[in-house]
Amino acid sequence: MENDQRFFDFAAEVGLTKHLGGVEATERLIELCHIEEGKYVLDVGCGAGATPVQLVKRHRCRAVGVDISRRMIERAEEMARREGVGDEIEFRVADAQDLPFDNDLFDAVITESVVAFPEDKQRAVKEFARVTKTGGYVGLNESTWLKTPPPPDVVAWASQEVGAQVRPLAREEWVGLLKNAGLGELVVRIYPIDTRDEAGGIVQRYGCLGMLRVFWRMLRLYAKNPAYRGFVKRIRQGGIVPESLHEYFGYGLYVGRK
Repeated sequence: MENDQRFFDFAAEVGLTKHLGGVEATERLIELCHIEEGKYVLDVGCGAGATPVQLVKRHRCRAVGVDISRRMIERAEEMARREGVGDEIEFRVADAQDLPFDNDLFDAVITESVVAFPEDKQRAVKEFARVTKTGGYVGLNESTWLKTPPPPDVVAWASQEVGAQVRPLAREEWVGLLKNAGLGELVVRIYPIDTRDEAGGIVQRYGCLGMLRVFWRMLRLYAKNPAYRGFVKRIRQGGIVPESLHEYFGYGLYVGRK
């Protein structure tokens, strides 16, 4: 857990969060969850705020973003203000496994590369279902083992690329979490990853100016923080893409209706 926390602390400080599939995957998830103008949507693990901003600007939704990191929520609020929607999105510090909302509140709850981290994934998904209205949707974008067991080099690459000690599941396991939370009408879409597309997707998500801000923060953190320098060194050492990656590792969009 210490490695997990350090990873998230660094990500919050530089204001960069990512998920597999980028903006296109978010748009697919929004479509599968039938999110339209005026819908009330919760983004769990909103990170630096890109998806709530996307929901409001592109889809004219009412959006709430929560993240376990207070620093990340500050970054999300900064992004929303820069994009001119600071007064239209509510951001709160909250744990995915214990959401501070009433039952049956949101038209949809979505999350991207979040449930792969906690040990008690089922508790988190049950919380998503609890705060969703009857007839509403819960949608996950989560890293997925296409074949199991994955070889050690693929596991190592996924951990450094997706984040810390990520714990992906196979398709059937993700589906089981949704079913055990009482969700039905399940829709599943599985995608392989292209490492070049993933890199380009980050730029698309944050824009050129946004990436310049991120790089500047990275440089300052690298200069001041020995722990961050060690973290970057480990990332570089593990940066070689395994030949069998595309055979074993991808991401899935998993959607269920309450």
